[in-house]
Amino acid sequence: MSAVLMIALAACMVATAFLSGIFGMAGGMILIGVLMAVMPVPEAMALHAVTQMASNGWRAMLWWRYVRPWAAASFLAGSFLALVGWSLFQYVPDKAVAMLLLGAMPFAVRVLPVRFKPDAERVDHGLIYGAICMSAMLLTGVVGPLIDTFFLGGKLDRREIVATKAFCQIAGHTAKLFYFTAFAAQAAIDGTMMIVAIACSIVGTTVARRFLEAMSDTQYRTWTWHIITAVSGFYVLQGLYLLAIPALQAAP
Repeated sequence: MSAVLMIALAACMVATAFLSGIFGMAGGMILIGVLMAVMPVPEAMALHAVTQMASNGWRAMLWWRYVRPWAAASFLAGSFLALVGWSLFQYVPDKAVAMLLLGAMPFAVRVLPVRFKPDAERVDHGLIYGAICMSAMLLTGVVGPLIDTFFLGGKLDRREIVATKAFCQIAGHTAKLFYFTAFAAQAAIDGTMMIVAIACSIVGTTVARRFLEAMSDTQYRTWTWHIITAVSGFYVLQGLYLLAIPALQAAP
């Protein structure tokens, strides 16, 4: 990896960690899109996993008092079941499919009937959404909007949402790292880039703490939904464009 590309990725990692540090999401969605644009899917997934493990791990430490144990436990149990299932298939999607899934899933959750809307304080919902989110994690690389939709459906405040989600995502991204380096693909990560990714994630997450403390719960929820809509819409368009490239190239 060239020095120029490494510096550009480092700047992107700081910025996306800062964004995720405030809203608990969106930064990861942006970062995975950038990584998949400059490297193969398995390597992008693996490096993204390292970055997000550092970002979420540091965020969970900063807000550890606000982690909701039962919500995290049920969610992680469902995630583990999905990981076991997908490890048997060892499926790696191409970029177009990954982009479409990444962008479409948050919209799909919004149109669910009211009785299926998520509630983070219900164990059965945690199991179901944990399995769905782990599946999305392994297929698209990120799952922030889905996890946010899960936690926004309950009565947790902004700090509880960010802290509990960060705790859950440590396990999710760890599973993704092993999935793409040991199971579905033999992805390799540049050692220097890995160190840079960890450092950038910690810096961005630390700076974001004051901004989250200054926000109200209403502001947090409003901005979160706007960001989910904007980023998800972009990835749907990107996925459609990638699917259309072969047809465009074949056209006379």
